[in-house]
Amino acid sequence: MSEHRLILACKQGKLWARKEVYEQYAPIMMALCRRYVSDVEDAKDVLQEGFLKIFVEIEQYSGRGSFGGWIRRIFVNTALDYMRKKNRLKQKELLSNFEMEYYEELPDMTDITADDLMLCISELPDIHRAVFNLFAVEGFSHKEIGALLDIPESTSRSFFFRARQLLQKRVTQLLEYNR
Repeated sequence: MSEHRLILACKQGKLWARKEVYEQYAPIMMALCRRYVSDVEDAKDVLQEGFLKIFVEIEQYSGRGSFGGWIRRIFVNTALDYMRKKNRLKQKELLSNFEMEYYEELPDMTDITADDLMLCISELPDIHRAVFNLFAVEGFSHKEIGALLDIPESTSRSFFFRARQLLQKRVTQLLEYNR
């Protein structure tokens, strides 16, 4: 079945079409949710809320741009909203100090699996994880991130830099542990 017909059936409220959209996108969107929300049960809540928004707002999908991209954007916004509701993006956390080290040499990443890297990302403080995901994974600009999170663009840049430092430190520790 074509994507266009599937979207049309969702707009008509057809349950089989909603089920097919869910089955097609749930695994990918769950991975996205887990990148933003470290707790599995919270990520499941975000997944459920995201699909609810998709089916309620499906009429707003104009057909311009990819359907998957539209869904991804809804899920990113849903995850950020969830974090705001849980007060995980407070200014206090934004300004907290973390021990930072800069490594001149980058570690050899050949022994790091994708699961190892996802674990390291999930251990980042919430705001750092959100900025890292928005910039490095989703491709948002720091200006867009600032608008989404209601922070200055320079703060977004700072949190991305700190997230990279924290990830580098954690990956180095993981590599040393695995030796």
